[in-house]
Amino acid sequence: MISAILLQGANSHAEVRLPGFFTDHMVLQRQMPLKIWGWADPGEQVRVTLGDATEVATAGDSGRWSVSLPAMNASSTPLQLTVEGSNTLTLSDILIGEVWLCSGQSNMEWRVSSSTNAEAEIAAADFPLIRHVKIPRRPSPVPLEDVDAEWQVCSPATAGSFTACGYFMARQLHQELDVPIGLVNSSWGGTRVEPWTPPIGFENVEALASIHQSVIGRMPGSAPYRQRLTTYLDSIADWQQQAQAALEESTLLSPAPAYPAELTPFKSHQDPTMLYNGMIHALVGFPMRGAIWYQGESNHAEGMLYTEKKRALINGWRTLWEQGDFPFYYVQIAPFQYGNEDPKILARFWEAQAAVQEIPNTGMVVINDIATLNDIHPPNKQDVGLRLAGLALKHDYGLEDLVANSPEMSEMKVLSDRIEIEFHNTGGGLKTRDGEAPSHFELIGPNSGGFRPASAKIDGNTIVLTAADVPKPTAFRFAWHKLAEPNLMGESGLPVGAFRGGKLPDFFSTLPVSREYRLVYDLDLSQLGAEIKYTVDKSADVTAFDRIGYVVELETSDGTPQNVFVSMKAFTSDAAKIGIPTVSSGAHFQQRVEDMEVISDVAGIVSGSAIATGNIEFWPNNYGQGNSGGIPGASSGTYDFGDSPGPPENGYGCMQVHNHAARQTLFAINHWSQGSGADIGIGNSTGPNPDWTFTGNASSYRTKRLRVYVRQTSPQVQQTQSE
Repeated sequence: MISAILLQGANSHAEVRLPGFFTDHMVLQRQMPLKIWGWADPGEQVRVTLGDATEVATAGDSGRWSVSLPAMNASSTPLQLTVEGSNTLTLSDILIGEVWLCSGQSNMEWRVSSSTNAEAEIAAADFPLIRHVKIPRRPSPVPLEDVDAEWQVCSPATAGSFTACGYFMARQLHQELDVPIGLVNSSWGGTRVEPWTPPIGFENVEALASIHQSVIGRMPGSAPYRQRLTTYLDSIADWQQQAQAALEESTLLSPAPAYPAELTPFKSHQDPTMLYNGMIHALVGFPMRGAIWYQGESNHAEGMLYTEKKRALINGWRTLWEQGDFPFYYVQIAPFQYGNEDPKILARFWEAQAAVQEIPNTGMVVINDIATLNDIHPPNKQDVGLRLAGLALKHDYGLEDLVANSPEMSEMKVLSDRIEIEFHNTGGGLKTRDGEAPSHFELIGPNSGGFRPASAKIDGNTIVLTAADVPKPTAFRFAWHKLAEPNLMGESGLPVGAFRGGKLPDFFSTLPVSREYRLVYDLDLSQLGAEIKYTVDKSADVTAFDRIGYVVELETSDGTPQNVFVSMKAFTSDAAKIGIPTVSSGAHFQQRVEDMEVISDVAGIVSGSAIATGNIEFWPNNYGQGNSGGIPGASSGTYDFGDSPGPPENGYGCMQVHNHAARQTLFAINHWSQGSGADIGIGNSTGPNPDWTFTGNASSYRTKRLRVYVRQTSPQVQQTQSE
C-alpha cells in the first residue's frame, strides 16, 4: 500500500545493495531456506552465491529483489556471500547455525559488562562462533525497510557490549549443540510492549481494538486515514470559501479547522508500533529459530490486559515472519519495590505473564530467587540465560528429559481443614533452597479476616497448607507480594512462581467483624439525603470500645463488586459520632488514626494491618483544598487526603478515610444531602479530585451500603452480626 514510500530511497540506488545488517561475520539459520534480499535498479538481474548455492533474481518495480537459497546444515567453516549485479558485493566469514532474536526493555539490553562477575566473564568470552548484532535505537511512525548494524565476533574485546541474557543463553547452546549461535539484539530500555507490536498483532486481539484503530487511523493509505483526511480537506475547502467571502466583505472569520489529532503521526518511542516500525520491520523474513523476550516493568500495572498485549506481539511477529509458531521464550520480571505501590499489583502482573504460556510454543523463566529488591536490574543474568537455554534445549533441540520449566500446580484439593496442591515439572519432588519450610503461602476462608499466613509442608510433589486462623480454607495464594522471594523450588533447582487458586469466599464473610466486632450502624447509601436514616442504629447501646471498623460495599453499573473494610484504634469514645458526620451527631474529626487495618478487593488499594499512616476527615462542613491538618504529601491545589473544613457547618459534608503514605483515599462519602447526587467511592477517583469531591456519582452504583462496627472492651456479650 505504502511500501514504495518506505524504501527511503532504496530504489533510487544504481548499485546493488543488501540490507544494512547483512555484514561480515553474520550467522544464518541452519535447516531453513535462506532468504537473501536487497535492492537494485528495477529490472536488474542479481546473482546471489553462498558456498555452493546460487540463485538469480530480478529486481521488481520498487527495486527490491529476493532469493531463497536451499537450507544448509550447521557449519563453523566460514562461507562467502557474493551478490552480483551492476556491481559486486562480497561478505566474508558467514556461518550457518542457530539464530535468536533478543528483544524487550532494559533487562534484555543489559550488557555483559554490567552483569555479575563481569570482569571474569568478559575475560573468558573466547567464543568466536557466537556472533552478535545490536540494532540501533530508532523509532519510526512508518515501517523502515532497512537498518544499519554490524555483526561482531564474540571475544574478550567485544563480549562486554553483548546482551547479557542473550550471551549467556548463546554460550550454553553453543556448548551443548556445538554449532554457531547468532544473536540479533533489538532492545531498548524502559520501553512498553505496545511499540514493539505490529499493526496486524493489534488487529487480531479484540481487547486491543482501540489501539488498532488508533494505529490504522494514522497509517497513510488506509481506509480510515483516507476517509478522515478527506473529511478534513472538505472542511478546509469550506473554510477557504468562507475566508474569501470574509476578505471581500470585511467580516469576521472563525479560525481554520484544526488538523485532526487522530491523524497526527506518533512521535514517542513509547507509542504503539513505533519500535516495530524502526527496529523490527526491517528484520522480518530473516530466518531465525525463535525469539527471547525480557520486558514488562513498564507495563506492570496492567494486570491481565498485558496477556492480551503479549498475544498481539507474539502472534503479530509470527504472522509476519511466516515461520509458523516459532518458539517465544520470555522472562517473568523480578520482585522489586516500585515505591509505595500496592504490593499486589506486581503479583497480579506475574499472573498475567504466566498466562502468556497458554499461547502455543511459549515458555516462561521464573527469577524470583535471583532478584535485587532495590534494583530493577538484577545483575545475575547468567542464570537467566541458562534458564532460557534450558527451554530451547528441551523444546527445540531434542533434550526431552531435561526439566526446563519451573514447577507448576497440576491439581488442587480443598479439604475440610487444609488445601493440598500437587505440582508437576518438579524434577523428582519439591524442596526449599534454604532447608526451611516453604514460605509465602497464604490461606483465606470464612471469617479469616482476609488472607492469613499458612504453614506449608512438602510431601513429594505436594504442598499441604494449614492455618490456625483459617479453620476452613477455600483459597490460597503464593508469593502474592511485590517483594516476595519465596524459597520453594523443584529438585530441578528451578523456583516456583507466584500463583493462586481456589474460590474466594464472599468478601463480607472473610472479615473479622462477626468474631470480634459489634454492629452499630447499617445504612443503605441509596437512602442518603438531608436526614440520615439508618436501617440499624444501636449507638445508644454501645459503651466502651477500643476499635472502630467501617465496611463499604458497592456494586458498579456493570455488576463489578467493590468492597473495603477499614478498622482503626478508636478515635472517640462516643458511638454517636462514628457514623455519617452530620451536624446533629456533633462529629467533627480531622486527625490521624492509629493501627489501621485495611482489607479490600479493589485493585490498587494498599491492604494490610498495623498501618501507621491513616487519617480521617469527618465533618458536615464545606471544605477547601488547603492542608490545614498538616498531612504529609497532601496537595493544596486539589481535593485529596488533606483538606480544610470551613463554614458553613451544615455544608457540603465529608466522610473520608485515607492512607496518606500511599496517597490513597480508602473510601469517601461526601455531599450526602444530595442523595443520588452524593459522592461515593473506594480508592482514588480517576477524576481531578482523588477524594471523589464533586463527582456526584452515587447514582452510578447498582447497590451501595455502609456498615459501622466497634470492638467492645466492656464485659457485655459480644453480638455476632450477620445482617
